[in-house]
Amino acid sequence: MADTEFEILDPAFERLVNTSARVEQLWRCGRWTEGPAYFPALRSLVFSDIPNDQLLRWDETTGETGVLVAGAGRYTNGNTVDREGRLISCEHGTRRVTRTEHDGSLTVLVDRFDGKRFNSPNDVVVKSDGSIWFTDPAYGIDSNYEGYEADPELNGCYVYRLDPQSGACRIVADDFSRPNGLAFSLDEKRLFIVDSAGTTHGKGERHMRVFDVGDDGGLTGGAVFATCTAGGFDGFRFDNRGRIWTSAEDGVHCLDATGKLLGKILIPECVSNVCFGGPKRHRLFITATTSLYSVLLPVTGLKTF
Repeated sequence: MADTEFEILDPAFERLVNTSARVEQLWRCGRWTEGPAYFPALRSLVFSDIPNDQLLRWDETTGETGVLVAGAGRYTNGNTVDREGRLISCEHGTRRVTRTEHDGSLTVLVDRFDGKRFNSPNDVVVKSDGSIWFTDPAYGIDSNYEGYEADPELNGCYVYRLDPQSGACRIVADDFSRPNGLAFSLDEKRLFIVDSAGTTHGKGERHMRVFDVGDDGGLTGGAVFATCTAGGFDGFRFDNRGRIWTSAEDGVHCLDATGKLLGKILIPECVSNVCFGGPKRHRLFITATTSLYSVLLPVTGLKTF
């Protein structure tokens, strides 16, 4: 019954999915779900429902979803797990990046650049050296739907690197219209970043770019790696063979190391983000408009914690 849930565009994709597997809807009550982050020790997935100002937790052992934080004005978007198993979050409402400590307390990592408030930090990734990299488009201040409408204090939408020791924050990419999802390659020598301007502004970028990462944390290059064929890319993740599994309007697209589209996992809602989880890291979790989905794959997600 599930063979209609996969679109095979290249024979290589046949080995990356099990067409008898079922795409499961795990939860639905959201308005725009985002930011899935899996915690192995808790067998749980944390994810955001931005317009409802909720941070939620799906329990793998019970299948139940509960609210972690609601109505705090944070309007959390992207989430990830750092090397110490703590939750790192981008918050539209407060225009900051935070860390939830093991005892549940909240640490503000950064909320300004050169004394000016960020637009609305969107997605985040932690490198093996502990540095925190995040994007800062203006979606959270464009209207009151995903945050609080406001005039930008900065003169652009940038990509930042936060040093974990010194707390210094610097711009590493300044030529994006709406920087969005980002992830490091397996060897961390390249950083892939989405520009999603075309998804909300009609005309504009709908592609993913790739940069070389220098020893000093700087970025060079920036060539277009792939252009989305359905809507626009948003959040994405690598598997442990270097393939990209990325969100798109019609589902999850799988790209090989050259950017070629191999196939799709079709989802009946616009997909915002994905992450790998489960005991074997072969369960792909998918946030899509109102819902949280998952599907078991015969591939393993890249270990990032």
